[in-house]
Amino acid sequence: MSDYDVIVIGGGPGGYVAAIRCAQLGMKTACIDDYVNEQGAPSLGGVCLNVGCIPSKALLDSVHHYHRARHEFANHGIQVGEVSIDVAAMMQRKQQVVQTLTGGIAMLFTKYKIDWLPGRGCLVGEQRVRVESRGEDTLNEISADNIIIATGSSVVELEAAPFDDDRIVDSTGALAFAEVPRRLGVIGAGVIGLELGSVWARLGAKTTLLARSETFLRHVDRQIAEAVQQDLPDSGLEVQFGARLRSVKKTARQITVTWENAAGEHKLHVDRLLVAAGRRPNSADIGAETVGLKFDGRGFIEVDAECRTNLPGVYAIGDVVRGPMLAHKASAEGVAVAERIAGQQPQVNYATIPSVIYTWPEVAWVGQNAEQLQAEGIAFNAGVFPFAANGRAHAAGDTVGMVKILSDARTDTILGVHIYGAHASELIAEAVLAMEFSASAEDLARTIHAHPTFSEALHEAALAVDGSALHI
Repeated sequence: MSDYDVIVIGGGPGGYVAAIRCAQLGMKTACIDDYVNEQGAPSLGGVCLNVGCIPSKALLDSVHHYHRARHEFANHGIQVGEVSIDVAAMMQRKQQVVQTLTGGIAMLFTKYKIDWLPGRGCLVGEQRVRVESRGEDTLNEISADNIIIATGSSVVELEAAPFDDDRIVDSTGALAFAEVPRRLGVIGAGVIGLELGSVWARLGAKTTLLARSETFLRHVDRQIAEAVQQDLPDSGLEVQFGARLRSVKKTARQITVTWENAAGEHKLHVDRLLVAAGRRPNSADIGAETVGLKFDGRGFIEVDAECRTNLPGVYAIGDVVRGPMLAHKASAEGVAVAERIAGQQPQVNYATIPSVIYTWPEVAWVGQNAEQLQAEGIAFNAGVFPFAANGRAHAAGDTVGMVKILSDARTDTILGVHIYGAHASELIAEAVLAMEFSASAEDLARTIHAHPTFSEALHEAALAVDGSALHI
């Protein structure tokens, strides 16, 4: 008889959610996780809650308040005098947010009687997992009828720019600077580079991003991406495109980054360097070779549409498998796998997983963009509405950006929604729900939205699909 019904390897947003759902469905569940926090103590939540999604948003929110106090309060008649930033206090608040949420997961594990086993999980045979406790020589072997691998991903380290956890850092290090760097370099201009670059740029760091690609935000609708790119200088960000890294040299005085583009070789002198060159799946050291677990050519665990691996009773979810590396995608897969194990038939609609870039203004999208539809030969109609024509946006002083809705030219079914502007991360939820129920642009256009709200821009964009926008 097995020790557990389910063993989950990994305690991030995929793993801990899978464990909770399994326990809710009456299964005896264990969760093995080897993450330790800054104090060296085990901490649930994985990268996302400890050093990723949550702490970065805490800093972005603090920085947004600071920026508004310095540059926008006066327009509202609010006089605050000289405004300064206490980085230590900002970091303390960030850490308190993290501790509250990770502690909350631990409480949920207690509530649902989930066995939390700190350490590394390794497959050792059919239905068996070895737990290697951190800092201990003891090895404990446990068994389960089902195993869910949710080991997440790690940052990619560049040979030319090895991390020193001080001046050359990954995203974790960039979330813990003790002071605002005078000059910040960022290798990579994707989501992480933009978000963390904007944190320090808005606090006064001269920030330069080196993008290997010639195309800015290549997965984003071109009209939206070009609008964001045009506004980058207002965010204090300078981006160099087509930048190929040649070398990084560190002295006591500064870091010199040598890079090259079509115009020749260039040198960037900075005080801190953030390497945000992507992430890779944590698929090594989990016993795959021992048990014959299959990978694809990029190191991701091979799974079918229901997250089943090639091994009976073994599933894999989140960043360690195909698809976008998003916390909410991992959580959705975790819930679905738990319910499949319980005999239910859930589905994850990968076509309606939203993506967000938490700069200010924010960028959010769901579904296909215009370029993808054109490449596939799908005829579509587009409706665009700018926040500059939205009453609530003017009242709030956030008129930058737009909403763009794409619908099938024949059926009017919504195929994609793209938002650049304030609160885009919240507004996109309405679009996701509409697409989940196969709504048409007309359905959205005939839905009454409260006035005045930012969401009216979605309503107007839906009206604009057939040329019926009212306020532009």
